[in-house]
Amino acid sequence: MSDREVVEAAEDVFLVRGSAVNWVLLRDGNDLTLVDGGYPGDLDDVEASIRAIGQRPEDVRAILVTHAHVDHLGAVNPFHSRYGTPAYVDPAEVGHAHRDYLEQLTPPELLANLWRPRVLPWAVHILRNGATQDVTAPHVQPFPSTGALDLPGAPVPVPTHGHTSGHTAYHLPSVGAVITGDSLVTGHPIAATTGPQLLPAMFHHTDRSTLLATLSTLEDLDADLVLPGHGPLHRGPIRAAVAAARHG
Repeated sequence: MSDREVVEAAEDVFLVRGSAVNWVLLRDGNDLTLVDGGYPGDLDDVEASIRAIGQRPEDVRAILVTHAHVDHLGAVNPFHSRYGTPAYVDPAEVGHAHRDYLEQLTPPELLANLWRPRVLPWAVHILRNGATQDVTAPHVQPFPSTGALDLPGAPVPVPTHGHTSGHTAYHLPSVGAVITGDSLVTGHPIAATTGPQLLPAMFHHTDRSTLLATLSTLEDLDADLVLPGHGPLHRGPIRAAVAAARHG
């Protein structure tokens, strides 16, 4: 992990750009919150990114998950087994994390989309990075409280149900930032453009109109910094970022 992959987007708020997905570190003194955990193959990079900001993996007090896709769950089980780290999701996403059901691009669906531009090299990369591994996480729990969570960074869950049934963004009022996960991204290896946008349709559990409607929960937040699940950070009013995604 090189330092240039770890960006301090605001004081004690770090966006880490992995090989194909992002995660976020929130620091309060020597304590951390990790938001999302990359692919299974990103585990070493997740731990290296923590050390790059002068902390230890065991300093992570909890992992918050935006949603239970394989590219966001990679560190969840290893951190729990190694360090006893708890993990939390929206109550509507618990069953997905436990793999009572699956709302994720399947291998047959991936094969059906290999003809699309840029999909094949991306698919080869993620398969090498553990995209087909079992990431069932039976220890994942619903949020322990409502409102701001008693965790480093004091993140506030914001329901953005649509990409998956329990997808959640996290507002950081103290720094005017929002961690948007996959509800609003700024790029993707198979996307033709960069900037605020929705992921390509094949990744979503629901239709475009529903996805666009869920963005209304973001647009009134007091935030001018977007930390997406894919793509670079974006500076500018969240309302303008949502408008750009809607018209993209």
